[in-house]
Amino acid sequence: MGDAVRQMFAAIAQHYDVLNTVLSFGLHHYWRQQAVTVSGIPSGARLLDVCSGTADLALAFARHLGHDGQVIAMDFCAAMLDRGHQKAVQQGIHLMSTLADAQHLPFDDAVFDAVTVAFGLRNVDNLVTALREMYRVLRPGGTALVLEFGQPHGVVLGPLYRFYSHYILPRLGGWVSGHPEAYTYLPRTAAVFPAGGRFVREMVAQDFTDVHAQALSGGIVYLYRAMRPV
Repeated sequence: MGDAVRQMFAAIAQHYDVLNTVLSFGLHHYWRQQAVTVSGIPSGARLLDVCSGTADLALAFARHLGHDGQVIAMDFCAAMLDRGHQKAVQQGIHLMSTLADAQHLPFDDAVFDAVTVAFGLRNVDNLVTALREMYRVLRPGGTALVLEFGQPHGVVLGPLYRFYSHYILPRLGGWVSGHPEAYTYLPRTAAVFPAGGRFVREMVAQDFTDVHAQALSGGIVYLYRAMRPV
């Protein structure tokens, strides 16, 4: 991912958590908890959270996996990881962190029981490369879990969501963060991400099996669960 995107995330890191709550009306907590609930990832597992940002999903899984588990939060933006580390310390959670790009994971093959990512794949330069890397570091039988925005198409929800994401969200996010370009960029990447069945096909094309997509909140978000075959 480019330096411009890294700098953009660094600039909004201080306000990122507050804005996630405000702009999603608090739903992002529910979406992440659903990911943990349906993951089927057992306690004691070794998990890598890619594009971890301020580590909300990594922290949720660290609580789920318990003391015997290991969670590594990985992101390409140091400012976001620093914020995640602060939250881990405040919550008394042991969380490892690694500064790296999702397209070049600095780990050996087949070393994680699970690889997760929430609202990050839409920001990578090459989605196929990122998926291949996730597959590579997964152990056979391991679980891949992806949370990403969709595009709801309901008669009522679809137009409302598009109006909100294109007009309200950028203005509110820009006003609070002081960086309106970031909150124009983020909904733009969400709008072009291959959600639903298209993303399922992307995962299948990279050899993932048992790929399932679950629409949350009317399709505003999709939760994808897949396996690396044994």
